[in-house]
Amino acid sequence: MKQERVFPRFVVTKKQEKNIKKGHPWIYADEIVESSEIEENGCVVDVFGGKNNYLGSGFYSETSKIRIRLLGNNANEKYDDAFFQRKVKYALDYRYIVMQEDIKACRLIHGESDGLPGLTVDRYNNILVTQVESVGTEKNKDVIYQALLDELENHGEVIDGIYERNEGELRKKEGLKQYKGWYGEKHPSSCITEIVENGIKYEVDVENGQKTGFFLDQKYNRRQVARLAKGMRVLDCCTHTGSFALNAAKGGAASVLAMDISESALEMAQKNAERNGLNLSFRQADVFEILPALKKEHAQFDFIVLDPPAFTKSRKTFHNARKGYQEINTEAMRLLPRGGYLASASCSHFMPKDEFRKMLCDAANEAGVSIRLIEERGATPDHPVNPCIPETEYLKFFLLQII
Repeated sequence: MKQERVFPRFVVTKKQEKNIKKGHPWIYADEIVESSEIEENGCVVDVFGGKNNYLGSGFYSETSKIRIRLLGNNANEKYDDAFFQRKVKYALDYRYIVMQEDIKACRLIHGESDGLPGLTVDRYNNILVTQVESVGTEKNKDVIYQALLDELENHGEVIDGIYERNEGELRKKEGLKQYKGWYGEKHPSSCITEIVENGIKYEVDVENGQKTGFFLDQKYNRRQVARLAKGMRVLDCCTHTGSFALNAAKGGAASVLAMDISESALEMAQKNAERNGLNLSFRQADVFEILPALKKEHAQFDFIVLDPPAFTKSRKTFHNARKGYQEINTEAMRLLPRGGYLASASCSHFMPKDEFRKMLCDAANEAGVSIRLIEERGATPDHPVNPCIPETEYLKFFLLQII
């Protein structure tokens, strides 16, 4: 029997009702046609269709364009502490199956894909790093954090502290304070820890590193690069902390040149190479300038990795971003010999997979080469994709051969 509804009531348009029934959990402000009085921002509200049909319940945000983020559509659910504890358990149970020995450097919570809107939790060995970008999740984070610690402890895992990276712009849209720092009083004295990924050791700075400290989503893509790189001359553009370059070197590459525009990133990459006893060369350069310059220098490479930062973070800049992606991929294809290999990635969900594939074809045409698709990949399974939520499928990774 359905329980009596106790949450504020909202009615949405037919268009929004269709989107909800298709599985998308976001309800925009202009799709709401009727609403109850709200006592507290971030509270749970009920959503109904025009025929008084219950569609689901979710967090209300009074300042965001995404006015409601759905949590579920079970009319008997109370959305109490036990609900969030179950969600955390389900998320961790899934990671222990799909990540297995990689659980110590892993995304534990991936927002809407895990039914916890606006929440990211990454594990770096003994430290959890969180990002909360929903006012409703912020109100329930104490319960969620404790559930994480309890579940990990049940698996025999030791966590020394939780570091919050809550400086993102989305918090401002949710009316939340932007900050970063340790959560609670129990934490290590240092924000730096060490992880092992694909047998390679990395120093991770959870306070100052990119995103939450490290890019965990390319873990298995790096392993694929290592598998192909044996005996090859490898160029890793936009190397950042050196992860693709280090994997190529560990995989037996004949030589590896790691490049980045950032001097500090190269310093970190060099430290990681020394930490692992791997021999790499380093060069500070802008990827747009260096690829044609290397062609003029008659530099020779068998394998090029292109993993740039997101060129677009909104639909408005999509076309300029596409030109940027096409430019560097065209130059990489020109630099490679027939039979050479190219790994090309984009981490922006505003660059759809089909459009990225078309861009690669356009780049090949411009470079005057033919390409063969070896493999099309995405993020590691600890960053699960919900097919009904396109925003969760953000990472594209293509392995190609020039033929």
